[in-house]
Amino acid sequence: MKPAYKRVLLKLSGEALMGGQSYGIDTKVAKSLAQEIKAVHELGVEIAIVVGGGNIFRGVSASAGNMDRASADYIGMLATVMNAVVLQDALEKCDVFTRVLSAIDIPQLAEPFIRRRAIRHLEKGRVVIFGAGTGNPYFTTDSAAALRALEIRSEVIMKATKVDGIYSDDPENNADAERFDTISYQEVLERRLRVMDSSAISLCMDNNLPIMVFNMKTEGNVLKAVMGDTTIGTLVTAEGASHSAN
Repeated sequence: MKPAYKRVLLKLSGEALMGGQSYGIDTKVAKSLAQEIKAVHELGVEIAIVVGGGNIFRGVSASAGNMDRASADYIGMLATVMNAVVLQDALEKCDVFTRVLSAIDIPQLAEPFIRRRAIRHLEKGRVVIFGAGTGNPYFTTDSAAALRALEIRSEVIMKATKVDGIYSDDPENNADAERFDTISYQEVLERRLRVMDSSAISLCMDNNLPIMVFNMKTEGNVLKAVMGDTTIGTLVTAEGASHSAN
């Protein structure tokens, strides 16, 4: 079978790299993630990644205390660069050529983000990891994922989470929450479903960029998502019909 997509953007939360820890980076998890990404890469799929920084610092939570919001967000950007370098190291140990492109200038660690350079790296078969979000405070890494996906002309955003799709309510607190197999951008916004922040959803909606939400903790799901298997999660599109999977 051929992959459903030629070029994808994978959005990973910083928490994904924590494993069972309450803080920091579990290198075993990074290695496992790298193996999953390698399996997709070997199919000839061009992969870009945006990784969050919540495992190290989250600017809008208790870890920021009463810090100025902009300062806290810049610290969060540095955390995403740390995660990007960890992921790069794990991928290159799997013999996958990888480049980290940062929205803030850190030449010792990463190349500066230049759209055409990013596209060229993808065309040459390199995995590209985008660090430092958008480079601006007040924007989340969800917004960065939507922005970068559009800039590199990705065919889909694959949002890897800890649940297997989008639910009508928090499935951890409500056993009766329904999972959708498809849903529209508009309904995600109207229901205030916590998929990505509203600015990221709106950007995808305005540019008709599909979002696939799936559980990254299940081994092989990244590959299944790239192959177009919609049974593993929820697909967000303009036409999504809010079909419940239950």
